[in-house]
Amino acid sequence: MDLQKEFASYIKTENLFQPNDRLLIAVSGGIDSVVLCDLCKESGYDFAIAHCNFQLRGEESDGDEKFVKELAAKYAVALYVKEFDTEKYAAENKLSIQVAARELRYAWFSQLINQPTNKPINQQTNQPINYLLTAHHANDNIETLLMNFFKGTGIAGLQGIMPKSGESDRVIRPLLFAKKEALLQYAKGRNLEFREDSSNASDKYTRNYFRNQLIPALQEVYPKVEDNLLENIHRFNEVHILYRRSVDAIKKKLITKKGNEIHIPVLKLLKTAALHTIVYEIIKEHGFTASQVDEVVKLLKRESGKYVASQTHRALINRNWLIISAINSTGNAHFLIEQEDDKIIFFDHKLSLEKLSVPVKIDANAAVAQLDLQAIKFPLLLRKWKQGDYFYPLGMKKKKKLSRFFIDQKLSLLEKENTWVIEMNKKIIWVVGRRIDDRFKITGKTTEILKISLSMA
Repeated sequence: MDLQKEFASYIKTENLFQPNDRLLIAVSGGIDSVVLCDLCKESGYDFAIAHCNFQLRGEESDGDEKFVKELAAKYAVALYVKEFDTEKYAAENKLSIQVAARELRYAWFSQLINQPTNKPINQQTNQPINYLLTAHHANDNIETLLMNFFKGTGIAGLQGIMPKSGESDRVIRPLLFAKKEALLQYAKGRNLEFREDSSNASDKYTRNYFRNQLIPALQEVYPKVEDNLLENIHRFNEVHILYRRSVDAIKKKLITKKGNEIHIPVLKLLKTAALHTIVYEIIKEHGFTASQVDEVVKLLKRESGKYVASQTHRALINRNWLIISAINSTGNAHFLIEQEDDKIIFFDHKLSLEKLSVPVKIDANAAVAQLDLQAIKFPLLLRKWKQGDYFYPLGMKKKKKLSRFFIDQKLSLLEKENTWVIEMNKKIIWVVGRRIDDRFKITGKTTEILKISLSMA
């Protein structure tokens, strides 16, 4: 079977795109992307070309851009070109040149396929683009598999490069079935011109080292290493499907969602098979790294209040539960309550305010505060509690620090962090949802009542 037929078969088998879809091909000018353009042209697909000039190789980069412009003219297709100051971007963001170039090109590609107002440089058209095509082939997939294996990316990394990825699977790689040698033979048979990137010969780039040094060395010992690894990629993809189904089923049994938190029973988790793997699958979605798995596993046998944090979340032991929640970012939030306000929305909660005349039935619900309106002077301030705060708990004539009050109430660290107070002239009148201040309680002399009710927004 020739490359053109294999190309058509792969697209159909993998259901990559349809004949009437409009495609955008990322073209560097190298043999891979030139062959992809020719295959699409011969197959009758409607496509445009996008070229990135990373300005890393001086005149050679400019020569690539000139060549791609001529290629677009040859196929009579729309052309998009973007020049990047890659070195500056890499320095400003503390990235390697490779990572910087990848971020820049995919951000631009995303703009092109998501914003139809982008105009090509050689035609007046803004036809919407359905998919971005890149020219990654089987050898690229082998290199990626090996790089991921040595980096320790786990089962997911052993899948190599996927035929579809990106937002809503709009990045397509239709040459993954083909080895580099097949592309060379096709280009030779079609007399296709292409550009050679001089940086491909440099082993300072990780991928080039694998391509130029490691894989040839492996072939000396295992002549069929490339075929074997491609077959393994297929196996690993099926293994990953089974792995995901198993992990998702276990997570479903373990995890209970409570608002923005997830709660996991410690004893049940400790009895789970493949504990480290399951813990990683739970915590990785919350900013934790693979290197923190051991810390979280050790945490499961520690006392309440101990925790491990990522940049965004905290995994906390609270009695018999492992609780994962976002690190609080509301500490500096303040909400002013004016006399005419009947409700205050703060994050995912709501305070409802109403004025009542006596007599009124006393509400013992901790989520409701009933205060002597005559003792209240507006505006009031709703804020998070802070160290040093104190109040006079209902029924007590002596003040108590909130930190001590929380200990007496046996509040967890998360409950403490999520506690708000309402203050008036620097006096706390209500520890929201917990206790009112005795100085503002209803008495026999009260004629009007301010009722404040806490609920979810």
